[in-house]
Amino acid sequence: MARSALLNVMVQAAMKAGRSLSRDFGEVQNLQVSMKGPGDYVSQADRKAEEIIFQELSKGRPGYGFLMEERGVVEGDDGQHRWLVDPLDGTTNFLHGLPMFSVSIALERQGQIVAAVIYNPAMDELYTAERGGGAFLNDRRLRVAGRRALSDTVIGTGVPHLGRGHHGKYLVELRNVMAEVSGIRRYGSVALDLAYVAAGRLDGFWEAGLSAWDIAAGILLVREAGGFASDLEGGQDMLETGGICAGNELIHRALLKTVRLPYQPS
Repeated sequence: MARSALLNVMVQAAMKAGRSLSRDFGEVQNLQVSMKGPGDYVSQADRKAEEIIFQELSKGRPGYGFLMEERGVVEGDDGQHRWLVDPLDGTTNFLHGLPMFSVSIALERQGQIVAAVIYNPAMDELYTAERGGGAFLNDRRLRVAGRRALSDTVIGTGVPHLGRGHHGKYLVELRNVMAEVSGIRRYGSVALDLAYVAAGRLDGFWEAGLSAWDIAAGILLVREAGGFASDLEGGQDMLETGGICAGNELIHRALLKTVRLPYQPS
């Protein structure tokens, strides 16, 4: 697979940050960790990875703006382009020694996501996509799974925890989906969850309460792998609403309908 110059800049930034995370992952017990909020940790590793990405992308494409998890909004001279960056998606996994975490970088051009990189350094899995150019895992072309019935599927989700999300509403969604599918998985990194949908490892995914940097890259990966993604109302405001539902055309439609069902006691 021949990558564009733009995608090469993104890959270089993600892999350099990933190497830094890998070193810190090996020393996870020695990390100094501070609390941002209930159940939401930020570590030295997180901040270091974000600084690496910021420097690499700023050097490769001067003037582009940023929306980053730790640094927030950084205005650029180029008003047409913005990077959306999560330097460590799956921080809680990382801090507990679980190898399900990732670096996520997306490029937004005039409001559209046009390029994406998600990298899991623990497994050396690099997911890439450019608008109109397909989605890839380590240079292998990706396609979403072809299952047609929810009853045959394994679906990914994110579970709200202490201090996050509407627990009662989620339990209704979970109960309704549980009754229709073969299995449900919660991996703890939404970027990887969406990459797994693109790779056909998961048949679908849904979650609410997310940030734009969590999902921007994954949305493009899913779409470039032939899948569908929407917010939880069926619209296209995922980056604003923080809700997402993804899968192939049939599974996306069925999962979205199931997630939106009212509580149905058995």
